[in-house]
Amino acid sequence: MPIQVVCSGCKGRFTVSDQFAGRTGPCPKCKQPIKVPTPAAQAVTIHEPEAPVTTSGGTGRVPTAPLASTEKPVSALLFWLVGAGTVACIVLALLGRIAWGAGGPPVWLLAVGAVLLAWPCVAIGYRLMRDRELEPWRGRAFAMRSVICAFVYAGLWGVRAMVPVEMTTEMWQWLFFAPIFCGIGALGSFATLDLEWGAAVAHFSLYVLVTAFLRWLAGLPPV
Repeated sequence: MPIQVVCSGCKGRFTVSDQFAGRTGPCPKCKQPIKVPTPAAQAVTIHEPEAPVTTSGGTGRVPTAPLASTEKPVSALLFWLVGAGTVACIVLALLGRIAWGAGGPPVWLLAVGAVLLAWPCVAIGYRLMRDRELEPWRGRAFAMRSVICAFVYAGLWGVRAMVPVEMTTEMWQWLFFAPIFCGIGALGSFATLDLEWGAAVAHFSLYVLVTAFLRWLAGLPPV
């Protein structure tokens, strides 16, 4: 194979046959003596990648292995509680329709119901719509965040009660109000539960659908 040679005097580059390896000869340009280098075979060693580590182990190395995330299965008790709570809400809404008639239940009872329904809706919706790639909120941190989100959701029903009836009589009028309410509700779950924006909108919509359905069963306008 030809050998690449660089003259130390004129910096000229040229190639010579490998049969002249180790010999000295004049540079074709400046005639300065040049020693043709001997090609040395360099062994290339391919190192296997280091095994990923999950803990530093006192070595000072940063863990490189991905953290294992385990999803706890939903217990059968939780399914029973959700089912029993759903049936109880439907029965209470129907009983309220019979007890209070067309006038509907008092405002304070509606406010209490909005708050009591908000927290389970927030908790269930978070379990369904959270980002599975993120570590979920648990314990006291989740309790505080879900309570804040629940009060935001319930508070929007209070704001809705202050809107004049004539401004929401027709369904087309909600084209102006619905984006405002939906945006505020989604912002509440987005800020407290770290949901993606689309999931936050769906999370708030779950609460609206549940409460609107129960209001309809109780003989009240859904919205």
